Amino acid sequence: MTQKLTEKYRPQFHFSPEEKWMNDPNGMVYFEEEYHLFYQYHPSGTIWGPMHWGHAVSKDLIHWEHLPVALHPDEHGTIFSGSAVVDWNNTTGFFDDEPGLVAIFTHHDTYPETDTVRQRQSLAYSHDKGRTWIKYEGNPVLSDPSMTDYRDPKVFWHQPTSKWIMILATGQCVTLYTSPNLIDWEFASQFGDHDGSHAGFWECPDLFPLQVDQDPSNQKWVMIVSIGDTGEFSEGSRTQYFIGDFDGTTFKNDNDAKNVLWLDYGRDNYAGVSWSDIPESDGRRIYLGWMSNWRYANHVPTTDWRGAMTLPRELNLVSTTNGIRLIQKPVTEVNSLRENGFHHDEEVIVNTHPLSITLDDALQEINIEVENIDSSVIDCVIKHSNTEETLIRYDTEKEELTVDRTNSGEHSFSSSFQAIQHAPLSMVHNRIKLQVFLDTSSIEVFANDGIAAITSLIFPTEGSEKLELSSQRGSVKIHSLQLTKLTSIWV
Repeated sequence: MTQKLTEKYRPQFHFSPEEKWMNDPNGMVYFEEEYHLFYQYHPSGTIWGPMHWGHAVSKDLIHWEHLPVALHPDEHGTIFSGSAVVDWNNTTGFFDDEPGLVAIFTHHDTYPETDTVRQRQSLAYSHDKGRTWIKYEGNPVLSDPSMTDYRDPKVFWHQPTSKWIMILATGQCVTLYTSPNLIDWEFASQFGDHDGSHAGFWECPDLFPLQVDQDPSNQKWVMIVSIGDTGEFSEGSRTQYFIGDFDGTTFKNDNDAKNVLWLDYGRDNYAGVSWSDIPESDGRRIYLGWMSNWRYANHVPTTDWRGAMTLPRELNLVSTTNGIRLIQKPVTEVNSLRENGFHHDEEVIVNTHPLSITLDDALQEINIEVENIDSSVIDCVIKHSNTEETLIRYDTEKEELTVDRTNSGEHSFSSSFQAIQHAPLSMVHNRIKLQVFLDTSSIEVFANDGIAAITSLIFPTEGSEKLELSSQRGSVKIHSLQLTKLTSIWV
């Protein structure tokens, strides 16, 4: 980075725009040794406004080069969310001998001389690794006047049928389309009218295959769907997922239609999707979410910018006693942030004698493995000051992990911000493992190797000073405790 950004609450190792408003990640694609991150961007304000596609590139998913705005509003409307792919075989006819990038996005405007919303799908393409873009002269390429909410196309090449697949958010369900060339689209199927949560309109879908338990002979498809905030539920906007099969036309849910699987149990992981065109030699499915919530996103107490992304995460499927579930872990590239560390292990904590450790920096990775002996509650408290703290608690009887930010710092900007965030979590061999990433204004908790995740914004006024581990009504054994100072990406 050419400058060091250190404003109050500025994330120091999460992606954020240099200035102004940002929300959903868009067009994430890997091409010629670069990870591209486009995102919903308002270059003229720090609250949501006329949407553009902001743009950044990275070699390692952690350190980003900010580039000029990629897509601007035009005669068809503003530029809502979408995806990008590499057209390796020039199915579009946009390229000559070399493959190139194609962006598929939603144009948002109103029908002429009315206030009625109109959303249509359009294309743009790039001959220079995404630095400049040409909008397709035949835009829009897909529309349906019967649908008002008709947005967020996620596109991928389906090798078995030799077709492009588009999954599109269409009100309270998703609609699947197929195309030979990204231009001419044909309806394939719909999914979701009676499946999962319908607490809000569906947004930002994704669909991809993953091996179960790393077994190449056992593959399932994962569908991710974000749910907008209607104001009726305390959680605000959040994200669910489905596991099933996809044959190139239809997705079939393996679980009962009423079974809701949450991607993240925190309040601040929304609109996330995965990178396209990760090389087979890498093989990972890498996900990124917008680290905010529509309940208060326009009001968080930052100054010249608003919005940040979660850490990039690798997704996998594992077999559990409850069925196949999605797990997520920070990508290994986060190791590049690690500096000096402190290790503490093999100590029994009783309820009368908590363990207290001074934190020498606000940027921390905390790895803990504890075994329950006879405790009812295990607490991990991050003390930001004498009056502010974030509490990570595990209730051994309820088998529940919580992150409590009711006393984490600034919250006056929204009556919805103070919250205790709950995740079901079973002990493994009577132990729990936590991997915690603490930035200036966020905390991400990954439990038991990623079977549960809680992502939460926090706004402490003093940073972080101390870590306290304690037990209620009994004792626990610390098998390992590793504190690692993390470095800033703004250098």
